[in-house]
Amino acid sequence: MGNKERFKQEVVMSVSGDIQIFTGNSNKKLVEDICRELGVEMGKCEVKTFSDGEIAIDIAETVRGRDVYVIQSTSNPVNKNLMETLIMVDALKRASAGHINVVLPYYGYARQDRKTKAREPITSKLVADLLTVAGANRVVTMDLHAGQIQGYFNIPVDHLTAVPTLAKYFTDIVEGENFVVVSPDLGGVTRTRKFANQLNLPIAIIEKRRPKPNVSEVMNIIGDIEGKNCILVDDIIDTAGTICKAAEALKAKGAKKVYGCATHGVLSGPATERLESSVMEKFIISDTIFLPEEKKIDKIDVVSVASLFAAAIRRINSNSSVSEMFE
Repeated sequence: MGNKERFKQEVVMSVSGDIQIFTGNSNKKLVEDICRELGVEMGKCEVKTFSDGEIAIDIAETVRGRDVYVIQSTSNPVNKNLMETLIMVDALKRASAGHINVVLPYYGYARQDRKTKAREPITSKLVADLLTVAGANRVVTMDLHAGQIQGYFNIPVDHLTAVPTLAKYFTDIVEGENFVVVSPDLGGVTRTRKFANQLNLPIAIIEKRRPKPNVSEVMNIIGDIEGKNCILVDDIIDTAGTICKAAEALKAKGAKKVYGCATHGVLSGPATERLESSVMEKFIISDTIFLPEEKKIDKIDVVSVASLFAAAIRRINSNSSVSEMFE
C-alpha cells in the first residue's frame, strides 16, 4: 500500500472513529447531508423547550475524549438558535468532550461588527465571547459579513467560502455568452473579484450615494455593463430591497439579463415577493440557512455547501490544512 493510500485510509478511520456531530433545530437538513458526506451518524441529542421558553439539552451518548462538532446556523429565530448552541457546548464541556468545534454555517449578528454611532454595541464580538466562555475550542464558519470578526476570537477560526460553489452554478450559463460580475456596493468588491476569477469574467461596481436626506438613493455603475448579462454577487440577502434595486439599475443602464447570488439566504419580510417580481432571471443561494417550503419560489435555486463543511471537518479531524481546499 502506497503512502497516499495509507494516509487516506488513516484519515477515514480517524473520521469514522473519533468524530461526533450534534445539532440543534436550525438546519437539520444540512447537518444530515454533512453526516452523509462523512459517513457518520448524527449524535443522539434531544433539544426541547419548556413552557416558560427555557431550552433544555439532553445528550444521550458518551462524548468523553471525543472530537465533537456542534453544527448550527444562528439564523432566525436567532436568539433561540444561539442559546441552543451555547447550552449544547456547555453540556459537552461538562461531559468531558475532548475537543469542541462549533460549526456556524451562518454567523448571526455578524452585521453588528463595529460601532457606527455612540452607545452602540458590537454584538458579533459578544457572540464570540459567549461561544468561547461556553467552552468552544474552535469555530468554523462561512462567508462572514465582516472578515475581522475572526479577530474577535482567541481560539482558532476556520473561515470557509461558498464563492466557488456559487460560481460553479453559472459555469454552463456563462459559456459562450457576454457576462460581467457586479458588486452591489463598494464593500463587496473583493468577494466579487474572487467570484469573477472563478469564471474568468470582468467585474463592475455599483456605487451608491444619497444626495441629501429623504432623497432617493442614486446608483452609479463603475464598469461596462451595456449590452451584457450581469451576475450580482453578495454575501447575505435579507429583505432583498437593495439587490432588487441594483438589478433595476443595471437594466436601466442597458444590461440584458441579470442574475443574482448570495451565500446566506436570510430572506426576511417581503424578500421572496420582491425576488419573484424582480427583473432578475434567477437568484442563487446556498443551504447555510434552511429554506422553508413557503419561501421556495421558481426564481430561487439552492446549491449545497455540505461537501465543503464535510471536507473541512475531515481535515480538522486529521490535523490537515483547511486553506488548501481553496487553493
